[in-house]
Amino acid sequence: MSRPRRASPPARCARRASYRGTDAYGRRAKAAGYRARSALKIEEIDRRVGLLRPGQRVLDLGAAPGSWSQYAAWRVGPAGRVLAVDLAPIDPIGPNVETLRSDVLGIPPARLATLGPYDVVLSDMAPHTSGDRATDQIRSFELFAAALDLAAALLAPGGSFVGKIFMGGAFDEARARVGAHFSTVRVLRPESTRAVSKEIFLVGLGFRPAGR
Repeated sequence: MSRPRRASPPARCARRASYRGTDAYGRRAKAAGYRARSALKIEEIDRRVGLLRPGQRVLDLGAAPGSWSQYAAWRVGPAGRVLAVDLAPIDPIGPNVETLRSDVLGIPPARLATLGPYDVVLSDMAPHTSGDRATDQIRSFELFAAALDLAAALLAPGGSFVGKIFMGGAFDEARARVGAHFSTVRVLRPESTRAVSKEIFLVGLGFRPAGR
């Protein structure tokens, strides 16, 4: 495993797990105690850009079943906090994780700000696919843009953002929007991403609040 070595592994108390398929990445995630293979994506992003550190406050949007929050909670440690938000229920993760069952797009920023300002905002949100590629790309961009707007409202100066988006005609606009708020923009496709997937991750580092 490429995870940073710490005193204890990610929480293994999950009752809900999601392993679609039995490829090597799914087996690796299951062996590590992750709730879903998607945890390997944020693990790789963290390793490549130095995203998470002890004591940080993290907002995880579209968090169910909780694998990203699980990894983030382990990385930020007992002094850190994670708020995991999803319309679907999320089983308890650990003492430093609060879960909120809600439509991410309908939450006022003031409600999310109760644990903020945040050092990191994560979004693994994706639309329910319709089978029409153009429609799915548009919906993905809308979710990405909503997550970025929340990040811009809730991040502390110097904070970081990770957002998933489907590759398509709006990708350049999405990257430009990240660049308007962050000093560094990275485009990453983790190795564990399925070959048929059109998803990619835009990472913003060094948040610059408006007017600064």
